[in-house]
Amino acid sequence: MQASSLWASLPNVFLFLGDVAALTASFYFARISHALYYNLKVATILLHWWGSAFSANLLLFPMMIFITLAWFVHNRHYNRGKSFWDELGEIFEALTFLALLNAAFAFSGRLPLSRIWLFSTWILAFILVPLLRFIIHYMIIKSRLWQRPYVLLGSGDNALEASRAIKSEPILGYHLSALLLPEETTVNCEFESTLPRIPVGHDPLATLKELGNPHLVVALENKQYASMNDLLELLGLSYPNLTIAPTLRGLPLLGLTTLHFFNHEIVMLRSRDNLSRFVPRFMKRSFDMVCASVLVAILSPFLLLITWLIIRQDKGPAMFSHERVGKAGKEFGCLKFRTMVIDADKRLIDYFMLHPGSKEDYERTFKLKDDPRVTPIGRFLRRTSLDELPQLFNVLKGEMSLVGPRPVTLHEIEKYYGKVADSYKRVLPGITGLWQTSGRSDTTYEQRLYFDSWYVKNWSLWYDIVILLRTVKVVFGKKGAY
Repeated sequence: MQASSLWASLPNVFLFLGDVAALTASFYFARISHALYYNLKVATILLHWWGSAFSANLLLFPMMIFITLAWFVHNRHYNRGKSFWDELGEIFEALTFLALLNAAFAFSGRLPLSRIWLFSTWILAFILVPLLRFIIHYMIIKSRLWQRPYVLLGSGDNALEASRAIKSEPILGYHLSALLLPEETTVNCEFESTLPRIPVGHDPLATLKELGNPHLVVALENKQYASMNDLLELLGLSYPNLTIAPTLRGLPLLGLTTLHFFNHEIVMLRSRDNLSRFVPRFMKRSFDMVCASVLVAILSPFLLLITWLIIRQDKGPAMFSHERVGKAGKEFGCLKFRTMVIDADKRLIDYFMLHPGSKEDYERTFKLKDDPRVTPIGRFLRRTSLDELPQLFNVLKGEMSLVGPRPVTLHEIEKYYGKVADSYKRVLPGITGLWQTSGRSDTTYEQRLYFDSWYVKNWSLWYDIVILLRTVKVVFGKKGAY
C-alpha cells in the first residue's frame, strides 16, 4: 500500500521539482545575460557570485522561489483539480505578483539589486515555468503515471455533462471506469455501451472497495438528491475521494465562491456576473483598444497586400459591409474582405437549382461546404480567417470586441436565439469567440448558441486571452473553416 501511494505521488514530485528547476534556471540564465550585457566574462561571473548587487540578488531570489512554490502549493497545483487554462492563469498571476514584489525591493533603493538581472530573471520565468510545467504534464500523461480511474454516481444528463467536462481536460488524469446507478434510474443513451453499469446497492462503501476505491464523482439530477441524502451523508463522512457536481446550468460559474455558516449544515454559492460591473467592462474595452491599435499598425502592409490582390482579381471592391446586430440590439456594418464573386446572388440561385437538397442546410447554417460563389483568393482568406481582419476597425469604432459572441443578423436573432438573445445583446460581438475555437462551421447552430451564452455569463479577461491563443491554433490548423 505504501509503495502504491509513493508511486501515485511521483507526478506531484516531478511537477514540484520542475518548478524549482525552472525558477532556478531563470535566475542563472539571467545572470549570464547580465554578464553579456556588461561584456563580462561569463565563466568568471558564474564562479564568483558574491559582491555588490549580486549578493543581494543571491539572497533575495531564493525567498522569491519559496513564496512562488508556497503559492502553487496553496492553490493545489501539485494535486489534481485544475484545468489547463486555469492552472496557466494562476501561474502567470503568481509570477506577476512576485515580479512586482521583487521590483519593489529593487527600485526602493534599500538593497543594491541589479535591475537588468531582475528583469531578465522574471522574463525567463514567464517562459520557463509554464513551458516546463507543460512538458512534465505531457510526459506523465503519456506515461500514464497521471492516470487514475473514477466512477460516476449518476446516469442522466448531469452525469453525462460531468464526464464530458472531465474528459476534455487530460491534465486532470482521470478516466471513467464505471457508472454507479441509483435505484430505478435509466442510463443516458450517449454513454458508451461498453461502460460497466453497477447498482450502488445497500453498501456503497463495499462496492467502491471492490472497484479499488476509485475517485467518486457524484453527478445526480436535482430530483434525486432528496431521496439519496442518507447515502451522500455516508459517503461524505466515510469516503475520502469524493467530488460533487451539482446542477447549476444557467448561472455564471466563473468566480463562484462558497459561503459556510458555523453550526449550520448549509452552504451558499455566491455567483458574480463580471460583465454587469463597470471595472471588468472597462478592462475589456481597454484591452480591445490597445490590442486592436497594435495589430492594425503591425498588419497594415499585409492588409494593403490583400486589398490589392482582391481588386486585381476581378476589379471589384476589396471590402464589403454587412448588417449585424450589436450591443443593445443596435445594427452596424460588419467589415470583411470580399471573398465572393461580384454576381454572388445569381451564382447561389443557379447552385440551388442544380443542388436543391443543399438549400435546406444553407437556410439552417448559412454555410455551404463547397460554396460556388467563393473566389480562389477568397477560399484562402476564409480558410485562414484572414477575411475578418477588417473587423479590427469595427473594434476601434466601438462596434465590436476582439472576443465575443459571433456577430449575427437580425433574422437569426428573431428565428433562432429565443432567450439567448438577451445575453447576446448585453455585449459587443467579437472577431473571434468560443464558436470559432470549438469547431467553427463543424458545430451545430444549437452549440453556437450555447457557446455565446456561456461566454457572456462566464467572462474574464484571462478567458479572452485564452480564446485569442486558441484562435491562433485554429487558424493554423484550418479546422472547420469553409
